[in-house]
Amino acid sequence: MTDPAFDADTLRERALTTLTTARARTTLLTSCVEEPDLTAQHSPLMSPLVWDLAHIGNQEEMWLLRAVGGREAMRPEIDGLYDAFEHPRAERPSLPLLPPAEARHYASEVRGRVLDILESTAFHGTRLTEAGFAFGMIAQHEQQHDETMLITHQLRKGPQALTAPDPDPVPLFTGPSEVLVPGGPFTMGTSTEPWALDNERPAHRREVPAFYMDTTPVTNAAFQAFIADGGYDTERWWTPEGWAHIRQHSIHAPLYWHRDGKQWLRRRFGVTEVVPPDEPVLHVCWYEADAYARWAGRRLPTETEWEKAARHDPAGNRSTRYPWGDADPAPEHANLGQRHLRPAPAGSYPEGESPLGIRQLIGDVWEWTASDFLPYPGFQAFPYKEYSEVFFGPEHKVLRGGAFAVDPVACRGTFRNWDYPIRRQIFSGFRTARSAGDA
Repeated sequence: MTDPAFDADTLRERALTTLTTARARTTLLTSCVEEPDLTAQHSPLMSPLVWDLAHIGNQEEMWLLRAVGGREAMRPEIDGLYDAFEHPRAERPSLPLLPPAEARHYASEVRGRVLDILESTAFHGTRLTEAGFAFGMIAQHEQQHDETMLITHQLRKGPQALTAPDPDPVPLFTGPSEVLVPGGPFTMGTSTEPWALDNERPAHRREVPAFYMDTTPVTNAAFQAFIADGGYDTERWWTPEGWAHIRQHSIHAPLYWHRDGKQWLRRRFGVTEVVPPDEPVLHVCWYEADAYARWAGRRLPTETEWEKAARHDPAGNRSTRYPWGDADPAPEHANLGQRHLRPAPAGSYPEGESPLGIRQLIGDVWEWTASDFLPYPGFQAFPYKEYSEVFFGPEHKVLRGGAFAVDPVACRGTFRNWDYPIRRQIFSGFRTARSAGDA
């Protein structure tokens, strides 16, 4: 969808499909384990799964039943329990949360009433209802929590609870290691994508000097070379903050990796396996990505460079929605939607490459950039400042492109993610860049 003026029936069908897809994933993630695993906190970094489940229902009630539908509150007494800003994740297990059966019933009852409202809502008149924005916002919110619940499943100890087919094998990528992105202006952000969130807006022109970018994300094999060369033990590759962090926490490899003789193993959703050399490296923090780039004689791309590489079409001199054009993501374009529970090998998805030949900019792994999370010129918070505005500043680094855990509704060429530079439990990797004038 490229035009916000789509007819109401098309928008209504899109909203129904995305909401239904999100709920199916939520149901799977919360039904594949027994009740003790739903109520336990598997890491202080994450909420109990049962909190996510009821929070999803509560946000849907607040925005779609109350704000859009004008309905009376169903469970106003639980609003505070499921306010993400009122209760840090580490404190949530101590709250009087709804038990699993009640949380499921609540979320289901909210959804039933929301579908009635969806049928009768005119997709115009207010900013919340224009082009079905509120429904798209809630579908994205649920899918974002599906991603965090998948992170919880990865952190969870115990036997495997989730399965999915692996990505198709591909021949070892033998294309160029980097691609020149020509300098010049391009349009960053969007003012027309109907369900874009506030931090993606407004569209604005940016001037970008020429630079080279990796054709694929950095692989496990490449990162192992960094480790073998003493990368974690050589202070000069690290920022002072990064060096202090890895020393303090005794970090010597990506999260979930451990050495077994001459090979590296990793734990992935309850299964221990050999680290695949040709997959993009996963579960590294910003400090690790930045140190690798320095070791390789390169750097992380800025957020602006990343978006130009992902959206600029030199032939048409315009910005597209995705690297491959304006069409919504399909399975041949990118590894999205948790249909696989691992990144695809580097060089996969040739049909999803950019006009310049850069691959896997969407899906597989979130990619750390060099940039702090800051507002665009003319930014306006909507519909609430806590979505983006309170996070702006140097404390958070920007990630781009989505991961295998991300649904297409919550991933596009303009989508911005952010996190602290120490975070490793997220599905994060990276690619590197260099300025065109560098040797």
